[in-house]
Amino acid sequence: MFTNTRAFSGFSVDDIQRAKDFYGGVLGLEVSEENGMLGLQIPDGGRIMIYPKDDHEPATFTILNFPVEDIDVAAEELAERGVSLVKYEQFDQDEKGIMRGEGGPPIAWFEDPAGNVLSILED
Repeated sequence: MFTNTRAFSGFSVDDIQRAKDFYGGVLGLEVSEENGMLGLQIPDGGRIMIYPKDDHEPATFTILNFPVEDIDVAAEELAERGVSLVKYEQFDQDEKGIMRGEGGPPIAWFEDPAGNVLSILED
C-alpha cells in the first residue's frame, strides 16, 4: 500500500515567520512557504512540513536530528549564530552541552523559536 509513497513528517510552531527565519536564516536549510505553512527541504531529499498552531505546545522530545561530521564545530557554529545548546540534568553533558560516551554518538540539543527540541549528533 505504501511502497511507492514519499512520506514526510511535520510539526507545529507558534509563529511561521520566526520559524522561517530560524530554519532558513540561522540553520541554512531550504525553506518554502505555501498556504501559510513551511516546507523544509533536507539535503538528502527528505521533506518536513511546519504548520502554525495557535495553541502550540513544544514537543517534549527531539523532533529533528541533524547528523554532523564534527559535533564540536557544529556546536561552535550554532553558538556563533546565537543558538544555545540545552543542558539536561539527567544527562552527563560537558561544558559546551555535548553528551559524550553514553552508549551512543556524541549528541547535543537545542530549541527552535517555538521551543521544539532539535539535536546535532556526530555521524
